Parts: sequence; structure tokens; C-alpha cells
Amino acid sequence: MASVLLRGFVLGFVIAASPGPIFFLCLRRTLARGWLNGLVSGLGVAAADGFYAALAAFGIGAVTSVLVGERRWLALIGGAVLVLLGLRILFERPSAAVQDDRHKTGAPAEAANVSGLAWAYLSTLGLTITNPTTIISFAALVATLGIGVSGGLLPPALLVLGVFAGSATWWFVLAIFGAALKARVTPRVVRGISTFSGLAIAALGVLAVVSTLIAV
Repeated sequence: MASVLLRGFVLGFVIAASPGPIFFLCLRRTLARGWLNGLVSGLGVAAADGFYAALAAFGIGAVTSVLVGERRWLALIGGAVLVLLGLRILFERPSAAVQDDRHKTGAPAEAANVSGLAWAYLSTLGLTITNPTTIISFAALVATLGIGVSGGLLPPALLVLGVFAGSATWWFVLAIFGAALKARVTPRVVRGISTFSGLAIAALGVLAVVSTLIAV
């Protein structure tokens, strides 16, 4: 059983660590708003990974088939949201509290902003849920690892737990790395990284929409 948990952990960690728009988004949020915002954003991704792992591991084939069948619409929705998020990042002006946060020793300003943390979590959860790559990756989970409901409920439950833990661990590492990096760079560099991430996220969104429309 421990091997099932470990395989799930490795799978969740590797999938989360794959470079993509979510990586840029979470790193940018960590640099601009603090480690807590970046970590909560990452936990939204981990929750979505755990959801799709559960669909695959527990053999909920009907739901998975519907999601895979509708992956074009999901790609269009996810791509459009990425474009909007990228543009929002490009035109967003950091508040003075955020810019000066690197000079404070107390709790970060965003810790008290419950709505901001809720948005950080829900936005990455939604983006990952509508990502066809995530759907297809976990749709092949049972075939790859040979784990299903036939062996009882414990193996798939451990697999899902491992996937969530692996994904969450990666985003925790990224949040810590981003926080350490933030302490060593100037606000001007942070703004430059924000501009780059905004452009990258918007470009990836446009690419997702265009490639989906061409494939229709």
C-alpha cells in the first residue's frame, strides 16, 4: 500500500511541476502578493489534480469520458480565461502595501484579505479543471498504474491522497522559493517578472484557443 501512495505522490509532483501557465501564475502571485497567496493558488491546482485522480482511480469512466469528449469546449473556456488573466496582470498596478511588503517583518498584508485568497484558490482550481491536458493525463491513470475499484477502496484512496500530497508539496516548494527570491529582488524586477508572466499567460491562452479552433 505504501508503494501506491508513493507512486501517487510522484505522479502528482511531476504533473504539478510541468512548466505551464499555472506555474507562471503562481510564481507571479508569490512575488507580487506574498508566499501565502502563491501557496493558496497552488492548493487550488492540487485540489483539481486530486479530483481528476479520484475520477480515474475509482473508475468513474462515464464522467471522465464526458470531460474528455468536451475537451475542446473546456480548452476554449480555459484559454479565454488565461487571456483575461494575462491582460489583468499586465495592466494591474500593485498597491503600495504590496510593494512595501518586502520591508515588513509581520504577517503579509494579503493574509487578512480573505476574498483575495478565495479568488487565488478558485481561479487556479477552475483553470486546472478546464485544462484538457490535466483531464487526459488522469484519464490514463488507471491503465498506467493498474489500480482500480476491483482491489477495494483503499488502493485508489491512497493513490488520490498521494497525488494531492505530491501536487501540494510542489506548490509549497514553489511558494517558499518565490518568497526567498522576492526578498532578494527589487520591486522593479518584480514588476518585470509580472509583465513577463502576464505576457506568457496571455500568449498561452491565445495559443490554446487558436489551436482548438483550428482542430475543429
